[in-house]
Amino acid sequence: MPLEEYKKKRDFRKTPEPDAAVKESGEKRIYVIQKHKATHLHYDLRLEFDGVLKSWALPKEPPKDEKTKRLAVMTEDHPIEYAEFEGIIPEGQYGAGKVEVWDTGTFGLEERSNEKIVANIHGKKLTGKYALIKLKPTARYPGENNWLFFKLKGG
Repeated sequence: MPLEEYKKKRDFRKTPEPDAAVKESGEKRIYVIQKHKATHLHYDLRLEFDGVLKSWALPKEPPKDEKTKRLAVMTEDHPIEYAEFEGIIPEGQYGAGKVEVWDTGTFGLEERSNEKIVANIHGKKLTGKYALIKLKPTARYPGENNWLFFKLKGG
């Protein structure tokens, strides 16, 4: 069930994060990256699919050039309203810390499968064709939710 994991992790009486239902945002698909100063500083990449924001945590700043590749760990889906969320998640709550929008815009979908997403991103900081490729579990990255996020050549 969409957003079930998101809702399970949060107490909406204590956190300012949006409690929401699955819904489409409109004509163009939402793209957003939020800078999240939680236990560790990271960036949350979010792309709109199927009425929710599919989400990946990037341990380092997102790639702006074709040489840089970043690990992106898939996390729970977030509601569409989360694209505009900025604020402080209180101590004791899941993801406690400061959340701010780092980049925002729209994207055009070029390709989507269970192992690969190619999107033409139209953000303020990131623009061009980007790929998310699902990684096979390895000794270094044993999880099932590890992806690689990078800008494509000529993108």
